[in-house]
Amino acid sequence: MTRDPECIFCKIVAGEIPCFKIYEDDATLAFLDINPTHPGHALAIAKAHFANVYEISDEAIAATVQTAGRVARAVKATVAPEGLNLLQCNGPAAAQSVDHFHMHIMPRAVDDKLTMNWDLVPGDMAEIGALAERIKSNMA
Repeated sequence: MTRDPECIFCKIVAGEIPCFKIYEDDATLAFLDINPTHPGHALAIAKAHFANVYEISDEAIAATVQTAGRVARAVKATVAPEGLNLLQCNGPAAAQSVDHFHMHIMPRAVDDKLTMNWDLVPGDMAEIGALAERIKSNMA
């Protein structure tokens, strides 16, 4: 399993830094965020070090998403949020705070003022269609 000795999440996986662990299997770890947006805010991480979605293996991302789903259901049963976001960020412009692939499981409340939502503005359908074809040509 790959590891970055400077990565805080790798240190958590190795047991060098404590966490509030809520789930663990061979490929993933889930723990509560120590800077929560709401009670129940958790993180699901790949145990192996992958900086972001561009580097993670198909197997590791699948395992992490499955863990995020499992944690989301447990958070819903525990804190009964009005909603829940699964959030995964890549790079500084997307506010990725730790360069280790992870997913936030974020309980939400109506009008909680978290600002990750955006306005719905209709796009140009021809441009969207052309872009879809270009993206399809780059699918691995």
